[in-house]
Amino acid sequence: MTEIIDREAPPATTGGRTYNNWARNDTLEDYSLRYAPKSFRRWSPYVVATTALGGIAYLADFAIGGSIAISHGFSSALVAILAAAVVIFLTGIPISYYSAKYSIDMDLLTRGAGFGYLGSTLTSVIYASFTFIFFALEGSIMAQALELGLHIPLAVGYLVCSLIILPLVIYGMTALSTMQVWTQPVWLVLMVAPFVSIAVQEPQKFSQFTHFAGNSPTGSGISMLGIGAGAGVALSLIAQIGEQVDYLRFMPDKTPQNSRQWWGAVLSAGPGWVVLGAAKQIGGAFLAFYIAGSVGLAKANEPIQQYVHGFKTFAAPVALGLATFFVILSQVKINSTNAYSGSLSWSNFFSRLTHRHPGRVVYIFLNVGIALALMEGGVFGFLNTVLGFYSNVAIAWIGAVVADLVINKPLGLSPSYIEFKRAHLHHFNPVGFGSMLIASAVSIAAYFEAFGDYGKAYSPFIALFLAMVLSPLFAVLTKGRYYIARVDDLEEPLLATDGLPSAALLTCTVCTTDFERPDVANCPFHAGAICSLCCSLEKDCHDSCKSGSGSGPGPVALAPPTVRSAD
Repeated sequence: MTEIIDREAPPATTGGRTYNNWARNDTLEDYSLRYAPKSFRRWSPYVVATTALGGIAYLADFAIGGSIAISHGFSSALVAILAAAVVIFLTGIPISYYSAKYSIDMDLLTRGAGFGYLGSTLTSVIYASFTFIFFALEGSIMAQALELGLHIPLAVGYLVCSLIILPLVIYGMTALSTMQVWTQPVWLVLMVAPFVSIAVQEPQKFSQFTHFAGNSPTGSGISMLGIGAGAGVALSLIAQIGEQVDYLRFMPDKTPQNSRQWWGAVLSAGPGWVVLGAAKQIGGAFLAFYIAGSVGLAKANEPIQQYVHGFKTFAAPVALGLATFFVILSQVKINSTNAYSGSLSWSNFFSRLTHRHPGRVVYIFLNVGIALALMEGGVFGFLNTVLGFYSNVAIAWIGAVVADLVINKPLGLSPSYIEFKRAHLHHFNPVGFGSMLIASAVSIAAYFEAFGDYGKAYSPFIALFLAMVLSPLFAVLTKGRYYIARVDDLEEPLLATDGLPSAALLTCTVCTTDFERPDVANCPFHAGAICSLCCSLEKDCHDSCKSGSGSGPGPVALAPPTVRSAD
């Protein structure tokens, strides 16, 4: 089958478009700005799901759970963690489904789910912020392990933790899928081992845990303020669904033969990540309680401390070394995902603003560099504050996207499909973009106590509620006219005998490369078919193809695009 990008060919210059080797190599590039073609999606549902779930090996969950329990006591922490998990699971289902169905990442999904082509640039920054904030938190946890286990100073450890991630991320899904599949069993055994050992040797600790008060002024009982504040911290993880679908976009097409495996992979690796995530948070709360008497509450939420003492219950002579290895393994698994997803998001952001694309690899260094600066600035010491504030913005974004997928589309207020190509989108769609801005602004005001203590504690829920209500309201008020700027008038390839889209390829008139049908549009400016990346990077057309979008005349009749067989 002809590949989308030929690794050996010289740079394409026809039509004035030239890509460097990084941007032209599909192993490095991983289709960071476009639809993932069938020719590249060669992994089984199991491998895709395992790779996606391998990315949730992070230990920030243990730190988050420990911090919530220390701040608000056992009962409030448990309710807060479970409430956040339910919200994250339910919002993750439609996002995972649409991403896997249309083979697109979170940025492309957001474009077509009510934000518009340029409107989603803001969400690219929000998502990129998630990746470098959590890269910094996870890197800080790894540096703590290097300091305790290998006596490496924290400042040097931060640099080491950043540099060791780069080789894995450069080769994208090809390298990450292998690494995640092979390391997952080892990680799972080490993660649960301390809990099994404590359950056998000190089972009474679990009942004592239910009376853990931490620093909570209300003790270990239920506090509505504690529940809201704790859930707000846990809800900062809602943007994790973006990292999950960065892998789920590589799912094979769903067929009658693989339907059960396809759904199992999408649900387990999509919204299902939060099941293990919530369990880890509760586990982190328990381990914080378990070691508080030994290390003090100030260090009880550090995963390296939690696992050193956990491994001492059955492997005391090697507990420090084993804990150091476990933390490093966990953080490599997650920070490779953080760096990878961040590179995708920055690629999308800068390509739209600058009309240039030097390649996804360039933005790996940007994302890791920002994370390194945060680590050196001591971001771990402000864990609850940073995550509590961030959750207000993240949940407003996710809420607006979900509202479009589960309310607007079923009611016919928005197109039933996801359109991500610049050629067919308005710059801004007030349905999603406006909903997110208003919801996040109100919730941030609430976070800064504009509506009292309860408003601050429940500010993320305010953001979610407003986004879910405003999206269909704006869709009705605008009559959905800001979703599609121009109809798709490209010739449709014939269906194959099995009813699936054929493997026919269309040749881009700008870079003269073959692309699958979902990634191509008609271009009046170049008088032929154009791939989505060349369309994104075109700065001379001034969106002249869009009728009624305020950017030029409507589409003109074009000659049929060149269609080639992929065989």
